[in-house]
Amino acid sequence: MGKVDTVTKAYMRKNNIFADAFNYLIYEGKPVVDPEQLRELDTTEIALPFGSQEKENGQSNDLVQKYRDILKFAVVMQEDEVAYILLGIENQTDIHYAMPVRNMIYDALQYGKQVADTAANHRKSDKSFRKRTSGEYLSGFYKEDVLKPVVTLVIHFGADEWDAPLSLHEMMGSQNEKLMHYVQDYRIHLIDPAKLTEKDLKKFTSSLREVIEYIKYSKDKEKLSRILKGNSRMLIDREAALVIKAITNTAIEISEKEEKIDMCKAIDDMLSEREARGEIRGIEIGELRMLVKQVKRGRLTIEEAAEDVAMSVEKFRNVTDDMLKEG
Repeated sequence: MGKVDTVTKAYMRKNNIFADAFNYLIYEGKPVVDPEQLRELDTTEIALPFGSQEKENGQSNDLVQKYRDILKFAVVMQEDEVAYILLGIENQTDIHYAMPVRNMIYDALQYGKQVADTAANHRKSDKSFRKRTSGEYLSGFYKEDVLKPVVTLVIHFGADEWDAPLSLHEMMGSQNEKLMHYVQDYRIHLIDPAKLTEKDLKKFTSSLREVIEYIKYSKDKEKLSRILKGNSRMLIDREAALVIKAITNTAIEISEKEEKIDMCKAIDDMLSEREARGEIRGIEIGELRMLVKQVKRGRLTIEEAAEDVAMSVEKFRNVTDDMLKEG
């Protein structure tokens, strides 16, 4: 697993961030999905194709297995009705052009797993199992049994607009309308920074808003500067800052001891560091190395070398410290 995958999964696994994403998707930002009511599940999706029989050890040669990014069980209360649902998130740093098929497989396997688990439980604990109807006995799924709904959300951690198909039908191109009426469709749910409006962003209540907003404007220095300047919300948790750093390659310093990161200050410090190293002022590293070499050979004093690049002696020492120590 790459570093980017690691930091995005760790961040989205946090219950408050996970809940925020689904409250945006399903409930227009209203706090319906409660972080306290989320329970993480095994992300391994295993299913037996219908008609396959489990062996005595519970295994089968016909097992189908896939791995989701994150899957959680949620209890949602809405309009005096309790709903038990499964929520999954797929993190995508790159655009995936077959995402509808991929997500459809995950969801199908999860429903298959629910059927298989229900059947296994009936066979194990229901003494009247063999007295059920032939249809219930063969499937292991009773007439009164129900499935828990599964909702899968794709979060695109990229600044470029998602231009991949959003549905199975889109992947099939232009087809006969009469025929397509009988072909089942499958659509993906997507959060894509490039397509979100300022109104959309305000529906997020956690640091996910700042992460998505930073990614959205990461290629526009003027707009990025605008959202950073004087923005009190840019004091974000460490995990959010790590996602921003990894996704946008922003070379900010993030200490392991800091729980909160002031992004405005972190970026100011980064720019100051770059300026000190001559990256902004146009001083080439090669030029600095040449001056250091002259100092080490005794042809120039440090004061003279610093003057050549319009630096103080102290700044010149700081910038070239590693070079001066080289043998």
